[in-house]
Amino acid sequence: MSHIVEIQTEVRDVNALRAACERLRLPLPTEGKFKLFSGQVEGLGVELPGWRYPVVYDLASGECRYDHFNGRWGDPQELDRLLQRYAVEKAKLEARNRGHLATEQLLADGSIKVTVSMGGAA
Repeated sequence: MSHIVEIQTEVRDVNALRAACERLRLPLPTEGKFKLFSGQVEGLGVELPGWRYPVVYDLASGECRYDHFNGRWGDPQELDRLLQRYAVEKAKLEARNRGHLATEQLLADGSIKVTVSMGGAA
């Protein structure tokens, strides 16, 4: 039996975020204080391709802070790709932690299908 699930992503897992960055060939996230146009923020920063300022996550709240000036300082699709990959990596980690097999398949529309099979972690 299959189920369709929609996920509203909050970034709270450093391991899933690192895995997402690795899969996208981005620099690994770093902890610290980061300058954005609107001020300074603290958290886990990720440098996205073509972005003037980093994307900064507060893992405790799941919130994300960034400045892209309506796409002039960074393409929002880069952030979308990171969040999509984070959600996939988090789902796979959680499935494997529960002893299940998790596989992924890239679909023609750019979405990613994650299939979780009960038992048999890979």
